[in-house]
Amino acid sequence: MSQRPQPTSATAATAAAAQVIAALAAPPRIDTLGPVAARFVHALRLIALHEKVGRDPVPELSVRLGGVELAAKALILSHAIAASWPENIHVSRFCCRLLSHDEATIGAFVDAAARSDRSGFEAALAGLVRPERMHRLWEGALALVAAELRAV
Repeated sequence: MSQRPQPTSATAATAAAAQVIAALAAPPRIDTLGPVAARFVHALRLIALHEKVGRDPVPELSVRLGGVELAAKALILSHAIAASWPENIHVSRFCCRLLSHDEATIGAFVDAAARSDRSGFEAALAGLVRPERMHRLWEGALALVAAELRAV
C-alpha cells in the first residue's frame, strides 16, 4: 500500500501565495464599500471624466451628490488625493461596478474616516502615501463625511 506524500511547508507556502495572488487579481466590487465611500468613488470618476474633457465638474457633482457643499468637499478631497498619491490615480469607467486598486484604497480610507478610525485610515495608506501627507487626506475625508451627514 502506498502512502500519499505529506504536504511540505514549501507546498503550503506556495498555495498561500497563489491564494493571495488570486485575491489581488479579482477586483473588489463597489458595493463592498460603505455609502460615503461608494458615493465618493463615483464622484471621483465623474471628476476624472470632466477633467478629461476640460469641463468644471461642480455643477454635475452638485446635482448628483445633492448640494454644492458636497460637491466642493469631494473636489477638495480629490485634489488632496492627487497631490498626495505617488502616481496618477487609476479610476474605472463611471458605469463599472468593479474598483481599481486605487479606488479600493481610497474607498478603504474614506470608510475608515466615516467610522472615525484613524488607525484603519493609516493602515489603508501605509506604504503608499508618506506619513506627512496623510493629515491632509484625513482632514479632507472627515470634511466630506461631515458634509454627507449634514445633507441627510
